[in-house]
Amino acid sequence: MYLYHLTLQKQSAINVSIFGNFSAPRVQELVVARGSILELLRVEADGKLKSIASVDVFGAIRSLMPFRLTGSNVDYVVVGSDAGRITILEFDGDKSMFKKVHRETFGRSGCRRIVPGEHLAADPRGRAVMIAAMEKQKFVYILNRDSSARLTISSPLESHKAHTVTFHVVGVDVGFENPQFAALEVEYSELEEGEEYEKMLTFYELDLGLNHLVRKDSTPVHARSNHLVAVPGGADGPGGVLVCAEDMVSWRHIEGGADVCVPLPRCEGTDDAAPILITASTTHKRKGVFFFLLQSEHGDLYKVTMDYEKGEVRGLDVVYFDTVPVGAAINMLRLGFLFVAAENGNHVLYQFQSLGDDDDGSVVRRTRERVYFKRRPLQNLVLIDEIESLHPLTDLTVKDLAREGTPQLYALGGCKRNAATRVLRHGLPMAEMAVSELPANPTAVWTVKRTAADEFDTYMVVAFVNATLVLSIGDTVEEVSEAQSGFFGTARTIAVHQIGDDSVLQVLPSGLRNIRADKRVNEWRAPANKVIEHAAVNSHQIVIALGGGELYYFEVDPSGQFSEVAKKEVGRNVLCLDMSPVPENRRRARYLAIGDADTVRVLSLDPDNCMQSLALQSVPSPPSSLALIEMQCEAERNARGTLFLNIGLQDGVLLRTVLDNITGELTDTRRRFLGPRPVKLSKITVQGEPALLALSARPWLCYAFQNKLHLSPLSYMRLDSAASFCSEQCSEGVVAISGGTLRIIVTERLGELFHQSELPLSYTPRKVVDVTDSDRSLLVSIEAEHRTVSETRRVEAGGAMEVEAHAAGEEDEDEVNWEYEQKIVPPTGAIGSWASCIRLFDPTENETLQLIELQDDEAAVTICTCTFAARRGETFVVVGTVKSLVPAPRSHSGGVLHVYVIGSDDNGASMLQFVHKTEVEDVPGALCPFQGRILVGVGKLLRIYDLGKKKMLRKCENKSFPSMVRSILTQGDRIIVGCIAHSVLFAKYSRGENLIHIFADDVAPRWITTCCFLDFDTIAGGDKFGNVFILRLPKRVSLRSRVKGLLKISVLTTFLLLETCFLFCLFFCHCLLPPPLQKSNAIRHAVLISTRTSCIRLLPIDSLIGQPDCHLPFLFEQTQQRVAKHLIVRRRAHLTRILWCKFVPAKYRRSRMVTAKRPSRFKVDARHLPISRVIPLHNHIPRMHVHHRVPQIVQYIQLLGCLLCDRIRQRELVIQRQGAVKMLERLAKVRHHEATPVPF
Repeated sequence: MYLYHLTLQKQSAINVSIFGNFSAPRVQELVVARGSILELLRVEADGKLKSIASVDVFGAIRSLMPFRLTGSNVDYVVVGSDAGRITILEFDGDKSMFKKVHRETFGRSGCRRIVPGEHLAADPRGRAVMIAAMEKQKFVYILNRDSSARLTISSPLESHKAHTVTFHVVGVDVGFENPQFAALEVEYSELEEGEEYEKMLTFYELDLGLNHLVRKDSTPVHARSNHLVAVPGGADGPGGVLVCAEDMVSWRHIEGGADVCVPLPRCEGTDDAAPILITASTTHKRKGVFFFLLQSEHGDLYKVTMDYEKGEVRGLDVVYFDTVPVGAAINMLRLGFLFVAAENGNHVLYQFQSLGDDDDGSVVRRTRERVYFKRRPLQNLVLIDEIESLHPLTDLTVKDLAREGTPQLYALGGCKRNAATRVLRHGLPMAEMAVSELPANPTAVWTVKRTAADEFDTYMVVAFVNATLVLSIGDTVEEVSEAQSGFFGTARTIAVHQIGDDSVLQVLPSGLRNIRADKRVNEWRAPANKVIEHAAVNSHQIVIALGGGELYYFEVDPSGQFSEVAKKEVGRNVLCLDMSPVPENRRRARYLAIGDADTVRVLSLDPDNCMQSLALQSVPSPPSSLALIEMQCEAERNARGTLFLNIGLQDGVLLRTVLDNITGELTDTRRRFLGPRPVKLSKITVQGEPALLALSARPWLCYAFQNKLHLSPLSYMRLDSAASFCSEQCSEGVVAISGGTLRIIVTERLGELFHQSELPLSYTPRKVVDVTDSDRSLLVSIEAEHRTVSETRRVEAGGAMEVEAHAAGEEDEDEVNWEYEQKIVPPTGAIGSWASCIRLFDPTENETLQLIELQDDEAAVTICTCTFAARRGETFVVVGTVKSLVPAPRSHSGGVLHVYVIGSDDNGASMLQFVHKTEVEDVPGALCPFQGRILVGVGKLLRIYDLGKKKMLRKCENKSFPSMVRSILTQGDRIIVGCIAHSVLFAKYSRGENLIHIFADDVAPRWITTCCFLDFDTIAGGDKFGNVFILRLPKRVSLRSRVKGLLKISVLTTFLLLETCFLFCLFFCHCLLPPPLQKSNAIRHAVLISTRTSCIRLLPIDSLIGQPDCHLPFLFEQTQQRVAKHLIVRRRAHLTRILWCKFVPAKYRRSRMVTAKRPSRFKVDARHLPISRVIPLHNHIPRMHVHHRVPQIVQYIQLLGCLLCDRIRQRELVIQRQGAVKMLERLAKVRHHEATPVPF
């Protein structure tokens, strides 16, 4: 079986980042690795990070290193991956893509201990590269250039040593002597159990003359050393390396010398016994000056400088610099920027305000005494830009809570102070610059420059039904009079454009007005009894369409005067028209496109064959707008790009056809449905390139990004008209009309599929559930943080410190409480102490309605909503917590089940009302509602609880599960249990016996992280190693109510995603599919796969179509609602009637029903309901397994039946209630070979 999956949201976590000049000299750029994606980022002049190119390498990128040959001014990228190869890439600026220069194989694929790829180091002088494994193997490649200045690579030189673990590798700066590399290593071959190991700093030297790699020197260092930083050498510095260990940093050199070591400053109020570990570093080097920035695991930055003379280091100075998010990597650019690739949350770009030379008392100067500092707001850095990141993504739900017609993704992400609930909406993000109310609803808007030499727009023209409003664009947008602008204001404007050198053309229904720079006006009047309906204008050409199908073509001279060139009778009313862009170094556009009731024609504007028809295309609906635009796409890499004819139809369809630049022929027509409203097209500019804005039920943007065409919806309200906008404050914007308002908006972060909005959280989020009712859409989330002081205690501690500050007479109270208010680093608690809370919030308003703090070191681990049979009509929220949990070695003080009910306060606001809590002996790892009760996984136990007055009542229990219960799924009486280390098990609940019976398990153990139903017998799941699998219960097991022994589940397929899958979600996905799949009505539902690194993928479940014994599920809320609309249910005493149609031949198609005259018997008949009560059903009916029930649709029918969508002819089926399931199973067995999956 082969499955198709589509990446919706690429991985946002960055595991490696480097900086250099990759596309051109003196251009500071970043190359980041996001799992398998390599991306080039550039810092623009305004300080914003811009994505230049992105490529999927289809492998795990483990390490990156910039490399520059001696005498070169452009850097290469050396990549270490899980492919068992070293790859050298060069960025091609003309094609905006990475180009492979060399790829050398040295080992097997996969992330293995002894296969190099984990560590990379380059010689600072650009002569060699070392690639090392976590254990044993190291290779060195010599890089040089040939006679054609092309990069060459040598055969690898080995320096392997068995039983040696490598922690870090760097290239040592030794000038132009033989290249050297330094490595932190531990040899464990002779270690006894419990014996302390010795960590060594080993120097390797590459002898260029002998072409040989040798171990030059090896000296012991601190046992907790973990990080190396190369020190500039040769004429730039003393050389050697900085060795970072716990609580200290030291300088070492291969030639020995005095051991220079200083402790790291420590934050006040932290435990002195807790070590400080350096996790990332960066170096700033200029001629004669250099310094280092080291970052600790708490986010504190330390600036390290060296006092040296003639190569002899006399001491190190370490000073606290600032506190930023903890980074997987930090990079200091020469332009004065600091990029932090955060481990959790958004990645940030800072700009240096100062270099931290002010002595605030936190400087360690050549001493071993401990120095303390106080964390403060950013003083040396200022935040410039952020890259949104969901990492780590802990939970995700897909719902249309905002009732927008398109589902939103509600994601829990971040960690500690970066935690947030993010709402992902399908569409490009837009920034709103200004909004202004207008006196009435306008029809169109334009912007125009006063002269051709102007850089910015001068006027904004707004057209109404019978008037025109002119606004001037400057520091503010103000209305100008007719005398000041020269525009005619008492008539509707059809088009406005700057023509000639210093003239502006206004097209009115009555004629043309040429407004000169000195406010003189030249007019051209339309013929008698004729009005201008449409117009297309550029700087030197004018085409107008009059009523009745007359076309007039004018040309404009440099002075702004226009003269009639040609006239053409079309014979049909022209509904829209547009001219092609003017080619470079030309004065005329070559083509004119016009649209009538059912065709679109392309006419020539060349003087030799002016107004002759070149091509014709029929359209299924009358066109409402045309746009000829030239855009760069992947297939065309020439300077001119491809000329596209875009046709917006009145039925909401956008057609895009390629127009040949030479012959004018139309080819390769593609279509996309944008909405139920007519499509209106507007040409704008995005990042200096032409783009197209299509307005329908929602705005869409067609633009070229990284040499690919994108058509994406905008995450913004419906717009009626739009035009490009350019001013000093906004160089590339859009002015648009929405109803009676005028709006100026700007596009942000091109290439993204979702727009994010966030609600900050207190702690790391764990789970989220929705408690949507008819009045309001709400979410409930649980948050928990280990070794963290709770919010309540933190506020109390902050208040106590404030009182002490007042008593001491300190004036700067904000400085004292800043640590608590801003939560730069949450206070660290003892092991086993937890801060946790339950949050009720409104995701549509990003507003927290209620926050419940948990006490006694309880950590919330799971949550679910359910309804209990004893209290129908009420929605309950059950939260499972564990007390004093220690993750490793695992220990706890028991678990608790908290029960809340959704109620309201005195003001009618929704709130969680506490009911009671129940203690359990182990961790409640999973919760699931089940037949008016709740299933709880308590450690290795599976229990059924019911609601009691004072606590939960235990009703049933199974103790046969091999490991902790991780997830629970139910469908009818079937229970799917995911064990944390033993895959999934199929169980069944017997209500009569009150037993949970396990009847099938997986063929192999799996470390389950998530799973979901595909149909009654099929599930999809993922494990913590990145495997995605689909399991199916065999027919011989599925059709039996009881089996002897434990049977095995069949594995349909499995594939590797390289990332830990933690959430599978089944939902209606048609709006998120690419255009080719949207054309197929068969693809309607999909599994949403989300990973810990915030990568979101879409797996259409209809990929199973065509496989034996695979059916579409009947488990979706949308399908249930659609079927429920076509069901008529009436209850009279013991009479229940269900009507459906399209299940029977034509003569019996008008009615069909099930009649239950007694609770114990029912029969199928087709003659009891009036035709007037028949509601037609959709033509496509899903055929599914007969044991798919619909209790959500007909809740009060307690028969053991289902909708049998097979070929039922004119016969009556008398089924005993006790034997209903067996009879239906026999029917399914007989008819199973006839059932084929048909999409709903």
